[in-house]
Amino acid sequence: MGIKDNKRININHIMESKKTGDKLVFMSVPDYTSARWAEMAGIDVAVVGDSLAMVAHGYSNTIPATMDMMTMHALAVRKGAPNTFVLGCMPYQSYNSSENALKNSARLMQEAGCDAVKAQGGKTQKNILKSMVESGIPTASHIGLKPHFIAMYGGFKLQGKTAEDAMLILEDALAIQDAGCFMLEFEAVPAKIAALISKELEIPTLGVGAGVGCDGQILLCYDLLGVFTDFKPKFTKRFSNVTEVAVKGIQDYAKEVREKTFPDDDHSYGVDDKEYDKFLTMIEKRKHI
Repeated sequence: MGIKDNKRININHIMESKKTGDKLVFMSVPDYTSARWAEMAGIDVAVVGDSLAMVAHGYSNTIPATMDMMTMHALAVRKGAPNTFVLGCMPYQSYNSSENALKNSARLMQEAGCDAVKAQGGKTQKNILKSMVESGIPTASHIGLKPHFIAMYGGFKLQGKTAEDAMLILEDALAIQDAGCFMLEFEAVPAKIAALISKELEIPTLGVGAGVGCDGQILLCYDLLGVFTDFKPKFTKRFSNVTEVAVKGIQDYAKEVREKTFPDDDHSYGVDDKEYDKFLTMIEKRKHI
């Protein structure tokens, strides 16, 4: 069952998983209903990722996500998963200075009830990450492919393909650890590179498209369930096809409506026969007024 045992885990459980070897199970959830599913399934950590700008709002990337948007969704997730650790992700440019980082991360903690927050970046963000930690905000960060930097990459591209690039990721990871962060996430990093860097760290690592050698894994709920079908990342495994089931259900509903077989008596409210007859009489009398 992993590290969760029907109880809400805390930051210490996450950090201790590095020593125990228990694999962390994270899932990115954008709303109340998916958060309910996460808690019912025993997911360790529900992540409110800014990918919700894509799966819930229809944008082509995560850049349009705002603090208001993230806070609103995080609050819904908190309500849907009251007994699950909730990690709120900070949107684009919300942590571009220590002042902004503290103000905006506090919103996720205070207004939405998150248990921790996650920014993006390593060496260049070290001082900002450190200021967040020193202010009492449990903080994680995200390296490898950093979605907030896609304009610099020219798109979503694998990171760490050369030894030199892999060394930059290691330096970022060490900077995150030195800043006092309790964990980090790798995205789109070769599996062997992520595994090797994970072994060099004292804090747990989370992987998405970074292989089995990470200390835990994360996928988007809507990806792994086949809810979001605009595209499928290489690292996503479909464990279900909810869209297929949903579309079939909607088609069946539309068919029954058009054939006048829905709603039937089982899905309609009845009325006492005497009251119905009385109502008919009242209608007739009204016609003659």
